[in-house]
Amino acid sequence: MQISRREFLKLSLAAGSFIPFSGLSQFAFANEQNNQGMLVVIFLRGGCDALNLVAPVNDKNYIEARVSDLRILDSGDHVGLKLENGLGHALDFRMHHEASPLQELYQSGKLAIVHATGLTNGTRSHFEAQDLMERGISTLDQVGYVSNGWLTRYIQLQNLQGQISALSASSGVAASLLGDARAVAIPDLQGGFQVPGGMQSFEILRKMYSQGSTQVNLAGKSTLNSINIVDRKLLRQSDGKYAAYQPDNGAIYDGGNELSKGLQTIVRLIKMDVGLNVACVDHGGWDTHEGQPGRFNNQVGQLARNISAFYHDAARFESDLTIVVMSEFGRRLRSNRSQGTDHGHGGMMLVMGGKVHGGKMYGQWPGLETEQLDRGVDLAVTTDYRSVLAESLNLDSSKTSKVFPGFLQNNKIDLMTFN
Repeated sequence: MQISRREFLKLSLAAGSFIPFSGLSQFAFANEQNNQGMLVVIFLRGGCDALNLVAPVNDKNYIEARVSDLRILDSGDHVGLKLENGLGHALDFRMHHEASPLQELYQSGKLAIVHATGLTNGTRSHFEAQDLMERGISTLDQVGYVSNGWLTRYIQLQNLQGQISALSASSGVAASLLGDARAVAIPDLQGGFQVPGGMQSFEILRKMYSQGSTQVNLAGKSTLNSINIVDRKLLRQSDGKYAAYQPDNGAIYDGGNELSKGLQTIVRLIKMDVGLNVACVDHGGWDTHEGQPGRFNNQVGQLARNISAFYHDAARFESDLTIVVMSEFGRRLRSNRSQGTDHGHGGMMLVMGGKVHGGKMYGQWPGLETEQLDRGVDLAVTTDYRSVLAESLNLDSSKTSKVFPGFLQNNKIDLMTFN
């Protein structure tokens, strides 16, 4: 097979696009799942309006600040879903009416809600907030000396050695895995997992990367190894074509959106037993400055249905599985004149899994009086987002500071029980 220089470069980039070339030192693979458990991080890109997902519906400040279409209601056609074990005295916390699959997980003790979470830094910039969170830090002056992602540091600290220990279920490697040369990016497995051009291209790249021992050569060989491992484990029909994925336990994913495809990719790799320990997937579209009611309803429905499908699909791994849902910040308490909400501060996090003490809300509710709000306009942050992540990873104080530089966790939330 002869190829042009341009085609050759395309193939080289195709192989290298699944993982970065930097920071590579070795590739040692295990043949079985290690005992570190599995963490799945779902990032709601754009700043999810936490006060339209879970809120105290009887708080007079909440009622006065928002039109009815932008708050959770305690009566009417779209009444909010009741939550037991809420926060604060005499507050009626409820969940958005489109989130019934999440309410079911909450009621069954599988889901915990941590409200008023976020960065101690007060930035309202998407770029800054996401960058800080994915590096696992809180201030912009740390960016200069924290060059990798918090999940990368966790992987290095735990010395995870699975065949594919870290996955980004998207077209590129998540920033929280920045610096992990073995992290694989796979947005969708429905059409298989091969380099463009099939086996002929694969063989060309294999020969090219085998002729040296530089970081690029090692990274290329590792990428091709990952492609080969996954592709060999995909089920095929009698005609050799890839078989459609069949979820377990009657799970039904919601459409062909990025979250649905990403979660199916993650659960398929879990079932392949390739040593997956950490996985990231995005759910975009939460930047709702205008026309929020319809958009937000759709977003919440997609999120709830796909998480529920994933949880049931992965039920046999429940005891080792933890799912964390987070966003870079919340939205303003007061709705704007465009039927939307602007960038805010405090948000919320969801934590699910077999080790989670679910059916309960956690954190300190700051209140919605003007003097209780951050800068007088936003829900205040009372729980550092890193506290939730650290507990989800079961980190002691010495390891916490290595994964989250400069962070000292003073008060544990007691979200989970580990053996």
